[in-house]
Amino acid sequence: MKAGRDLPWRRKRSAWATLVSEILLQQTQVVRVAERFPEFMERFPDPAAMARSSVESVLRCWRGLGYYRRARSLHAAACQIVTVHGGKVPDDPIALRELPGVGRYTAGAIASIAFGQAEPIVDGNVARVVSRLADRRASAIDRAGLAWCWEAATHIVQAAANPGHTNEALMELGATVCTPVSPRCDTCPLRAMCASRKAGSQDLVPPPKPGAKRQTVVLHGLVDARDGTVAMEQRASGLWQGLLSPPLVPGPVGMEPQALRQASGALHVDAASARFDFQTTHRAIRFIVHAARFGRRAGLRRIRLDRLSGEAISAAALRVIRAARQDRPRADRLQP
Repeated sequence: MKAGRDLPWRRKRSAWATLVSEILLQQTQVVRVAERFPEFMERFPDPAAMARSSVESVLRCWRGLGYYRRARSLHAAACQIVTVHGGKVPDDPIALRELPGVGRYTAGAIASIAFGQAEPIVDGNVARVVSRLADRRASAIDRAGLAWCWEAATHIVQAAANPGHTNEALMELGATVCTPVSPRCDTCPLRAMCASRKAGSQDLVPPPKPGAKRQTVVLHGLVDARDGTVAMEQRASGLWQGLLSPPLVPGPVGMEPQALRQASGALHVDAASARFDFQTTHRAIRFIVHAARFGRRAGLRRIRLDRLSGEAISAAALRVIRAARQDRPRADRLQP
């Protein structure tokens, strides 16, 4: 692809690099993945290197990329590649889809880009391109719409001399030219065959999907920071599963310290000292921050504050700790 963006996973092709890049790109912006991909591949150059490492080490390397379930799935996939496939990423699409975290799209991307197989891919960019080429004005995200997009993508890739390049070109076209708003139709290499351009309906195709309503969650962060350390626990489930965090207690905004002590097993909990809002793709989280004191408690361990950067910890947990400390930024202080 002469007109394609210079992305690090395109410079040195391998099935493992393709798998890693596709998992990283799920729900994370391309520019952010491009920054982190070289570091990730240096740390885990092949499936065996990742399989030898703990899931905690993968989570540490993943920090800041969000959706940490992907990191756990990638580690599990690496282990399965080593134990089932002799350390080599399989080239069979069915075997690829049996790997943790690998669905139809990711399997198609690996099979076509790494192995040259005529396997289709459909993401939001590809769905938009094929819908506009046919001037299909129905939804591209419901069951019928997705089935139509996969069928259209299959016809395209099966007619291609180089399936991998074709799939990447479709993605690139949707990302840089056939954009959701103000598509650059005059520079599009497919403009002569685009039915939406001929009809002048490119801004209507596909119809916009309804905005997802974020779930609102309130979490009380209990921060026991003293003697240069902070009490942390590993999240067993839910948001940030497997990552370290100060104890978090769900509850109403006005939850009293006594109730928080009972819910968390803390010896003491202060009144709220700070609060802030934290957005994820599907949730709007209101953090209420309290200074707290814990005794010995199962699952709780003290970590040096100056070593937190080397731990598997989310950006949200770091902000909770920062907000509770004396030198917290003004923006994090509790407003009257």
